[in-house]
Amino acid sequence: MTTTDTLFAGSIPAIYDQYMVPLIFAPYAELVAERAALLRPGRILETAAGTGVVTQALHRALPQAEIVATDLNAPMIDQAARREGMSNICFQPADAQALPFQDGTFDLIVCQFGLMFFPDKVRANSEARRVLRDGGRYLIVVRDRLEHNHATMAAGRAVAELFPTDAARFYERIPFRYHDLGLIERDLLAAGFTDIEFETVERRSRAASARDAAIALVQGTPMRSWLSHMSSPA
Repeated sequence: MTTTDTLFAGSIPAIYDQYMVPLIFAPYAELVAERAALLRPGRILETAAGTGVVTQALHRALPQAEIVATDLNAPMIDQAARREGMSNICFQPADAQALPFQDGTFDLIVCQFGLMFFPDKVRANSEARRVLRDGGRYLIVVRDRLEHNHATMAAGRAVAELFPTDAARFYERIPFRYHDLGLIERDLLAAGFTDIEFETVERRSRAASARDAAIALVQGTPMRSWLSHMSSPA
């Protein structure tokens, strides 16, 4: 993992929200909210909330629930707070590996497409278990193998052809690396979770144009930070 792999700063949050969210995140956010609504939680913590697409879906599905949305990157949380109808949600920067909350204070913890970015996944899961009340639920969403995500694979190959170094293989290195169910289960068990269930869900990505998809996948991710670093004069 390089120093730019988890950097969502500068113009990335706005580009991410405009292009990446509708392409990748919105369809799964609605599904997460549907699953969460069945559990009827009173207090929800979201880690790696990004620009708030899941937060917004959770609020629509559970308008009476108290929601605390966190992300390591303050610019992403700032972008999330600008979403419509988010005024009664608590947003705060927080490291999922060191949550600033007391033990057993949440009924549900949600993390969509964030766990892959955590350097110490067992620690992040342990923190989730710590702040989760007994009988609470931990709902996480991770990506499958890169070869099952054709648009992202094409974007990654295009960048790698321009910059043929290992560092250019951002998608393979981080977002699509954590897909082995056996490994994920072992990490959850090590963190103290039991009764673990997996479900594979496929949703089709849609974009207004190939250009929009390329902007989303290259400029709306930490790939942009890495490319800016590579393009800067020495």
